[in-house]
Amino acid sequence: MEHGGKTYWQTVVSLLTKILIVWFLISFGAGILFVDVFNTIKLGGYPLGFWFAHQGSIYGFIILIFFYAKKMGDIDRQFDVHED
Repeated sequence: MEHGGKTYWQTVVSLLTKILIVWFLISFGAGILFVDVFNTIKLGGYPLGFWFAHQGSIYGFIILIFFYAKKMGDIDRQFDVHED
């Protein structure tokens, strides 16, 4: 299953790598590593770092789930392995 020089699995692993990096930045980065920087900004009366640690990361994860589902559908159609 090769398409344009990249195999199906190389494309899927590339997508998963990018999604895991974003997941790490949202959960660990925004909620822990950069919390002091984000806490200087207020969102709804709460420090942004606190918001990311408690609610923002959940919204980010939900967005990542829908993004993953959409991109996997595109990849499956591109490599003609879809279930239509």
